[in-house]
Amino acid sequence: MVTQSPVPRTGPGSGPHPDPVPSPASDSGTPPGPDPDSGAAPGRTTRRQWAAVLVLTLSTFTVVTSEMLPIGVLTPMADGLGISPGAAGSSLTVTGLVTAVTAPLVPRLIGARDRRAVLTLAMLVLAVGNALTAVAQGFGPLVGGRILLGVGMGAVWGLAAAVAPRLVAPRHAALAVSVTVGGVAAASVAGVPLGTVVGDAFGWRTAFTALAVLAVLLAAGLRLTLPRLPRPAAPAGTDGTAPRTSAPGGRTVLAGLVLIALLVTAHFAAYTYVRPVLEERTGLAPGTVAAVLLVYGLFGLAGNFAAGALAARRPRATVLVLTAGIALSTGLLALVGSAAVPAGAAVALWGLAYGGLSVAGQLWMVRSAPDRVERITGIYVGVFTAAIALGAFVGGTVVETAGITALLWSAAALAVVALALGLPGGGRTAGDTPALRASPRGRTPR
Repeated sequence: MVTQSPVPRTGPGSGPHPDPVPSPASDSGTPPGPDPDSGAAPGRTTRRQWAAVLVLTLSTFTVVTSEMLPIGVLTPMADGLGISPGAAGSSLTVTGLVTAVTAPLVPRLIGARDRRAVLTLAMLVLAVGNALTAVAQGFGPLVGGRILLGVGMGAVWGLAAAVAPRLVAPRHAALAVSVTVGGVAAASVAGVPLGTVVGDAFGWRTAFTALAVLAVLLAAGLRLTLPRLPRPAAPAGTDGTAPRTSAPGGRTVLAGLVLIALLVTAHFAAYTYVRPVLEERTGLAPGTVAAVLLVYGLFGLAGNFAAGALAARRPRATVLVLTAGIALSTGLLALVGSAAVPAGAAVALWGLAYGGLSVAGQLWMVRSAPDRVERITGIYVGVFTAAIALGAFVGGTVVETAGITALLWSAAALAVVALALGLPGGGRTAGDTPALRASPRGRTPR
């Protein structure tokens, strides 16, 4: 494990350290000394540091709520803009595609710039995107606002999981990632329903205005609570050089990204139509469907934190278990979805499995390429959001041509293919141990 000391190890008991030169600073030019990359204390996390994680979590919550809110206010939004519901709904696709492009590019474009400043600016861009959406008078202005929203979302979500472990003590790194990514899960559980309530009570434009105001407040919160965060240096090996064997083209990373792409596509192909499944196949009333979806969301939150704890040590194995859970739950829903109780149980299992996927997948990718944390996280978010858009498209195509039951079986089959892709090699692979830790200058112990 890399030492927590910012100076060279010397003296009895310090262990082998053939290079007596101080650890290199980050590319920002920061000299050796107390770690400027993180607010983390070696042994404990302060309240201020947890406050920074909380603000970062609220930021991921806000960006995803901003993306998904049109789902809850689609009809009044379309009426207010004078466009069809389909055109209004396509605004989600615009945001998702822009996010998919932005997230992988952000680490390359920002260079050695302070990540705190980048996140603050991204939240302000998100605020402008929501404000433009709130005042849009037609499809063109709506698209312009949603493009800006996608840029802000790509930067925030793309950097959040890489920044989170740098804010806390090493032993809390995996928990910080789980909490931060939990904002994404919470957005689907609470964010969209809350936005819908505001939209129903005060108008859909008010809902987007509220998100714009919240984004401005969070931009100020990020600026006040986050420490200065220059670009993290690559983890140094025992010879003082940074290993590059786990770059984004590595087999483990590539296989993981393909697995995530297949699994997220399978999930969203089916989940986009979960309401028709429960209404048409199971025969549930709208109020009962809402309750079942709430159960799905609550189990999703539980899955996020449970998977984060497991993935801290065995991320690849955790992702495979979640993959099997999604395959099993969608298959069960296709098989016994006509009965209310089994259908509800299948949906709960589905939420538990999918709720942990984002955090477990990110921990797996980060562990597999510790020398490219930000770049890998950006690519991961890009693949994830692109798969969301692809899944919705595939789901609609299958439903139109073959029906809902065929869609569920197709999603289960695609999840099985993803599982089969991840199984070869068995045992421990890159990223399964040791536990994730944030160490000086952004290093990850090996």
